[in-house]
Amino acid sequence: MFKRIGNLFKGFLGLFIGGIEKRNPEALLDVEKENLRKQISEFNKGLATHAALVEKLITQTKKLDKEEKELRAKTAANLKAGNRQLAGEYAMKLQSVEKEHDEVAVQMQEAEVRYKELVKARDVSVKTAKKKIEELSRDIDDMKVHKAMAELNEMASGMVTSIGGSGDTLNRLEGMVEEERNKAAGRARVAKDSLDMGDINMKAAEEEAMAEMALADFAATEGIELEPNAKPASETPASETTKGTMGPGVSE
Repeated sequence: MFKRIGNLFKGFLGLFIGGIEKRNPEALLDVEKENLRKQISEFNKGLATHAALVEKLITQTKKLDKEEKELRAKTAANLKAGNRQLAGEYAMKLQSVEKEHDEVAVQMQEAEVRYKELVKARDVSVKTAKKKIEELSRDIDDMKVHKAMAELNEMASGMVTSIGGSGDTLNRLEGMVEEERNKAAGRARVAKDSLDMGDINMKAAEEEAMAEMALADFAATEGIELEPNAKPASETPASETTKGTMGPGVSE
C-alpha cells in the first residue's frame, strides 16, 4: 500500500516538475549546460590522472633505457677485462632490465594510445553536446517566435470579433444621431414657419419712416436740400406702370 502511494506521489511530482520544465525550457537548458561543465571538469580530472600515469611510464622507460645502456657497457668492459663472473652478473641484470624495459615500453605505448583515445572521445562528446545545446537554443528561440506569432494572431482574431461587435454599436449610435438631427431640423423649420413676417415687415417700415423723418429734420436745420427719395421698383403701383406703357390712342 505504502509503495503504491509512494509511486502515486512520485507520478504527481513528475507531472508537476514536467509542467514546470515545459514552461521554463531555458532554465532546463541552463541546468544541462551546468551539468555538461561539471562532467567535462570530472572527465578532465580523470584524464589528468591518466596523463600522469603516461608521464610516469615515460620517465620509467627513460630510466630503464639509461640503466640498460650502463649495464651493457659494464658487462662489455668486465668481459673484456676478463672478469667473467662480474660480467655474468651484469649480463643477468641486463636481461632483467631489458625485460622490464620492454614491458614498461608496451605499457607506456598502450597508455599513450588510451590517453589519445580519451582526449578524442572527450572532444567529440563535448562537441556533440555543444551542438545539441546550440540547436536546442535555436529551437527555443524559434518556439518563442512561433508562440508570439500565435498569440498575436489570436489577439488579432479577437480584435476582429470585437470590432465586428462594436460596429453594430456604432451603427446603432449613427442611427440615433441621425434621428436626433432630423428632429432638431424639424423643430427649427416649425419655429421658422411660426414667425409673423407681417409684424416684422411693419416694424422695419416704421423704423425706415422714422429714419427719413429724422433725416429731413436734420437737413432743414442744416439748410441742406434733400433730393426726393426714389421708391424701389417693387413699391411702384401697378396702375402707374400700366399708364406709362399705354399708347397715344388708348384712353383710360
